[in-house]
Amino acid sequence: MLLKQSAISLAADIKAKKISSRAVVEAHIAQIKCVNPRLNALIFDRFAQALREADQADALIASTKDINSLPPLLGVPCTIKDTFEFEGMPQAVGMVSRKDIYGQKDAYAVAVLRKAGAIPLGVTNTPELAMWYETYNRVYGRTKNAYDRGRITGGSSGGEGAIVGAGASPFGLGSDVAGSIRMPAFFNGVFGHKASPLLIENQGHFPSAHGQTLNYLSSGPLCRQAEDLEPLVRLLAGENSHKLKSVNEVDIAKLRVITVSPERGPKATFDILDAQQRAVDALVVQGATHIKVDLPLLDDAFMIWSSLLADSSTPEHSFTAMLFGEYHVKHPIKALLGMAVKGKKSPHTLPLVVLTLLEQFPNLATGQRKHFVQLGHQLKQQLNDVLGDDGVLVMPVFPEVAPRHGAPIFKPFDFVDCAIVNAMELPATAVPMGLNAGGIPTGIQVVANQNNDHLSLACALALEKATGGWVAPWHSWLADLPNSVLVQQTTPAKKASPRRRQKTGAE
Repeated sequence: MLLKQSAISLAADIKAKKISSRAVVEAHIAQIKCVNPRLNALIFDRFAQALREADQADALIASTKDINSLPPLLGVPCTIKDTFEFEGMPQAVGMVSRKDIYGQKDAYAVAVLRKAGAIPLGVTNTPELAMWYETYNRVYGRTKNAYDRGRITGGSSGGEGAIVGAGASPFGLGSDVAGSIRMPAFFNGVFGHKASPLLIENQGHFPSAHGQTLNYLSSGPLCRQAEDLEPLVRLLAGENSHKLKSVNEVDIAKLRVITVSPERGPKATFDILDAQQRAVDALVVQGATHIKVDLPLLDDAFMIWSSLLADSSTPEHSFTAMLFGEYHVKHPIKALLGMAVKGKKSPHTLPLVVLTLLEQFPNLATGQRKHFVQLGHQLKQQLNDVLGDDGVLVMPVFPEVAPRHGAPIFKPFDFVDCAIVNAMELPATAVPMGLNAGGIPTGIQVVANQNNDHLSLACALALEKATGGWVAPWHSWLADLPNSVLVQQTTPAKKASPRRRQKTGAE
């Protein structure tokens, strides 16, 4: 089925003329048109341009004798997070002040994908300033989860997670400074990779990173099939691709699979602990060795992350300055007071105003900030020693499955299991681990030492093979989405009821 295939397999079939690029693009456009009114994931489409590009891809294939000379993703559709500048597409990043800003050229990562032959179908929604773990803003509204529209899709690549999880895009381009690829991947049941520092260029991304914060921000893919991860990361790495070792070199049986015991940080629910245990068991069955370590400093993960971020930022590059034009504690306080009176008339969302207020704390207490920065250095050394070149840390992405809309404001620090990985400058891959009893995705993240991305990517492949990977959500849509391409392609012939089968002896 077209809406289940990986980008790599679609590219191969298109080049082999088993199917046309136009047919693939049309199928994904049809699915977007069907699900997006319910999900609000894609905020601006380029369907007409995409179909023209699909026809051009098909014409190029028809006139080329050596298909190996063709771009690797020729004719394959994708989607782009609107934090990336994309010529002719909006780059509001959920901010009312940027609602009329459109890209004048392509960001580095967008240009790489297009040069590789990928066909973007449009851009996807983010939280305001891409700095919250629920995707909602005053420009485009709220994005909803394909598995349960009452639940969040994560952030800040929440639109990408939703559209890929809904089977409407083979892969998407996201970015991650505190879990913004991994949380949406987890909440929407797909794969996502946050790369080692500077492996992938962030040019053309807003908000931009400067100085040490460049090591915390990573562009990267979200995809429905694990086999797309390494090729997409390698492609996006460009001139740095030599730093990415081959997944084929990894022998799972030689890996040490590490878990933290006792549990540190936010307390995980049964669904998450079960997913973690199943992931460990699946890797151990393949020969890996499981070891447990205690990392007490993870109890201070939020303060370590926020202090390291504050220590590496300058006032002019702060979130407060980007939101209000100036770094000063008076701005979030004034905004909060204004919101109490104006409510929905405010151009800002409550979580982001609160976040800019929290941003002040490490700077108001510089002695405390220095203390937690030092603890961060200690934790980084501990993780480096524990992981080595043959270890992977299997840990939660988030302490529970996708929460209900609005719930994150009451648990503002629950993203810290992801954020600390960024602060430690480590690569990590979000891996889906099936659905819980309520039909909501579960999953884990696999963390490796810096420049050992290939280890976590290899584990993603191994876990997908062992546990099934992405579970498409359309089983719950059959009555709700009668025009869905997925429904048309997967609805089985009606079977006799159990009573009828018993009567006819057809059990």
